[in-house]
Amino acid sequence: MDRTHVIVLAAAAALAAGCASDPRPPPMIAASSLTATDATPRPVLAPPPPPPAPRRMDTSSPTSGSVHLDERIVRACGDLPAAHFAFDSSRIEMEAAAALDALARCFSTGPLRGRSMRLIGHTDSRGEVEYNLGLGQRRSGSVAAYLGAHGVEKAHMATSSRGEFDATGTDEEGWARDRKVDVLLAE
Repeated sequence: MDRTHVIVLAAAAALAAGCASDPRPPPMIAASSLTATDATPRPVLAPPPPPPAPRRMDTSSPTSGSVHLDERIVRACGDLPAAHFAFDSSRIEMEAAAALDALARCFSTGPLRGRSMRLIGHTDSRGEVEYNLGLGQRRSGSVAAYLGAHGVEKAHMATSSRGEFDATGTDEEGWARDRKVDVLLAE
């Protein structure tokens, strides 16, 4: 018997002796892992598990929030497209530009010129009360900032937050309806 075979047999005997006191199964040895110059068995490792699926960020319909207009505004300005913003965010989505541009025109040069509006931010019921009040305020503030940058006088906009206090949703679709900014015609 040559030296390589003796080393392999000694390693196998040592491994077997160690396993008698250890209830775990011995590591798997691949036949291809032994070479004439390297007789030390190498365990065959299982491939790593696949990475977890990316977390859904709720940024597409029906899970995005929106801007809801007072019926009196819709009657005066016409049917405006919907405006959306992302979940857990006050950032206005790109698709909201057309709706908010039309709303800004209506209040700066259109039929509601010189009138005032109230912007009320809302959130879904998930999260802490204080956080949701702040998020609702940031949402109404982002709509006000956008409208102000597009011709609506800041003095004609008042912002506030209801946070989660009016939330009714219990699933993704319901939570999406809760995430909104109401635009009301001020008296």
